[in-house]
Amino acid sequence: MTGQQLKNSILQMAVQGKLVPQDPNDEPASVLLERIRKEKEQLIKEGKIKKEKNPSYIFRGADNLPYEKVGKNEPVCIADEVPFDIPESWEWVRWGTLSESIQYGYNAPAQETGRIKMVRISDIQNNSVLWETVPYCEIKESEIDTYLLKPNDILFARTGGTVGKSYLVQDVPEEAIYAGYLIRTRYSDQLCPQYLKYFMESELYWSQLREGTIATAQPNCNGKTLGNMFVPIPPLSEQIRIVGKINVVMGSVAEYDVVYSKAEYLNDAFPDTLKKSILQEAVQGKLVPQDPADEPASVLLERIRAEKEQLIKEGKIKRDKHESVIFRRDNSHYEKLDGIERCIDDEIPFEIPDSWEWTRFGQVISLLSGTDFKPEEYNDARKGTPYITGASSLSDDGILLNRWTETPRVIANRGDVLLVCKGSGYGKTVICDIEEAHIARQIMAIKKLVTLDMRYIRLFLQANFDKIKSKGQGVIPGIDRSSVMNLLFPIPPLAEQRRIVEKQRELFDKITLI
Repeated sequence: MTGQQLKNSILQMAVQGKLVPQDPNDEPASVLLERIRKEKEQLIKEGKIKKEKNPSYIFRGADNLPYEKVGKNEPVCIADEVPFDIPESWEWVRWGTLSESIQYGYNAPAQETGRIKMVRISDIQNNSVLWETVPYCEIKESEIDTYLLKPNDILFARTGGTVGKSYLVQDVPEEAIYAGYLIRTRYSDQLCPQYLKYFMESELYWSQLREGTIATAQPNCNGKTLGNMFVPIPPLSEQIRIVGKINVVMGSVAEYDVVYSKAEYLNDAFPDTLKKSILQEAVQGKLVPQDPADEPASVLLERIRAEKEQLIKEGKIKRDKHESVIFRRDNSHYEKLDGIERCIDDEIPFEIPDSWEWTRFGQVISLLSGTDFKPEEYNDARKGTPYITGASSLSDDGILLNRWTETPRVIANRGDVLLVCKGSGYGKTVICDIEEAHIARQIMAIKKLVTLDMRYIRLFLQANFDKIKSKGQGVIPGIDRSSVMNLLFPIPPLAEQRRIVEKQRELFDKITLI
């Protein structure tokens, strides 16, 4: 149960008479409502409020069922209309019967200066008015009193995305009226204002509002809908006890909501957090045990260099401009780059097993950068070679084909690791699962080597996803070749690479079942 659901439940209990016990010594609501009717009759006689055309009077019949008399019509049983049973000391009443007036707001353009402040829907946030930003408007002096806000007025949004939203005016620091998209309701001071406000936050209120809301592109509700709402009225003393109880428990509800939200966040984030932990364990040599029979990574690096040299001779890849060699000496890590040695202990992020080695990523991969086509150079008619344009062309499992080109220039092949290097999805990776495809400049391809398990290469990139994304630059975020090539790469023996990716796949499959 969310914090909001808990609050809704408490408010529903409140308006059903289940939140606080009834006190037989309380003056019953029927007596209170009779006084309010007489009070309204006096105000009508004095010309201060208008007489209702068809006033509603709800009462309990001899059979203890609710009846309603509207205007001069005969009373009708409304047992099938009232939402639920209420305590004997309570009464059902229409909001229009409680109200002295239901008044639409004033229509005028908002201004920085003017005769008087005008509260709009947007000025009401979290049950308070942002008085500092409330604009002004012009209005005739003779009309001000009609729209003037007073303490205990309740404002009601009648249109837009906030339709039904209400606000209890508790203080008015300076003269103010209210705008046309709001309705103001006033009622007898013999009622507890905060009880009525809590009613307007209850599911009973919202369910009746939904029934009376006109479903258009701009949802709206009128004063008639508000006036026709059923309101359960307790004795005044009980209204005050209910409000006191709600005020006490809402502090705990707020605390519960914070704890619940944190728990939900942790629950939602747990699978991804667990996956990240697994990836980190994997690249640190902690996911699977080392096997002393494995060929060490130092020998594997020599074979990778030999394979790359052969590919360079065959013209399939280009030689690296800067050759880096990382080695250990005196229990420290050193890098020899362009003939210069330097200690890089402060760059090494963690310890790795003895059978592993540190190297720059660029020393064990061949990285291909893509290039874009002009619109006339590609098609959607499946003619030619698939054209991978960016993150939208990649799923978690492979390539999504939607464009082709008959003039491919930068080719990725099956088994290459594709890395999105620019745009909203940069940092995303996938292993190419088609024979060949042209890659756009939003994509880099790490060419497949027989001396590497390309699944481990992808795993390494996934483990460094946040680090890679942190290097993004520009208005359209992107990472450059050097940021990828200069990554420190912990390379395990080839056999261990395979065990690692199998274990990672096994664990990820289990996580999907959580």
